[in-house]
Amino acid sequence: MTGVAYDQRVAATDWDAVATELETLGGALTGPLLSPGETAELAAIYPEDNRFRSTIDMARYRFGEGQYRYFARPYPQAVAELKHALYPRLLPIARDWWRKLRRDPPWPDSLDEWLDICHRAGQTRTTALMLKYTAGGWCALHQDLYGELVFPLQVVINLTRPDIDYTGGEFLLYEQRPRAQSRGTAISIPHGHGLVITTRERPVLSKRGWAAGPVRHGVSTLHTGSRMTLGLIFHDAS
Repeated sequence: MTGVAYDQRVAATDWDAVATELETLGGALTGPLLSPGETAELAAIYPEDNRFRSTIDMARYRFGEGQYRYFARPYPQAVAELKHALYPRLLPIARDWWRKLRRDPPWPDSLDEWLDICHRAGQTRTTALMLKYTAGGWCALHQDLYGELVFPLQVVINLTRPDIDYTGGEFLLYEQRPRAQSRGTAISIPHGHGLVITTRERPVLSKRGWAAGPVRHGVSTLHTGSRMTLGLIFHDAS
């Protein structure tokens, strides 16, 4: 994948299939977005304190067992370019969801315009982050909102190799369905691939039409090794 532009990698994913899987399963895998060398380069940044604005110990806040760090500006090139390449692919899905829920989609055509709206509303803090778990680590079910202005989709990219660098540590989705039992889904993200999920909720078709189905996400307990992921969120934080 060396030398291939990030927008070409993003374009290689079947985005119609992603939209369908998001409607049926609540999450959808992309094709490879980062090469093995690029995942290693990003993982190597993690100990560099000057590259991050904040570090969260999950156990301290009872979020789980592990750690995550929010990038400082400027983002690494791969992070910035992937966010800009993914946004226009996710935007039609986001707009379709909001129309189904009888809401006016607030998101402009470009990520820069959207982030400018966030910043003028006081949401100026970076939200791209890296997460690290070791054996025994896990993450509680949660949603990533950060403020009043929210983009409803985000992408998680696996920087490590399932069953080689770690075992366990599946990505978890927990969906509350209108007038029905809740559903849980466990997903293994291949090395360098992305998983598209909802930030908060997604439209779910019921007998009364489309309704908002809240979704939370987390990570199951790691049995062995170390797991690292890159989280790309398309709104900034207040």
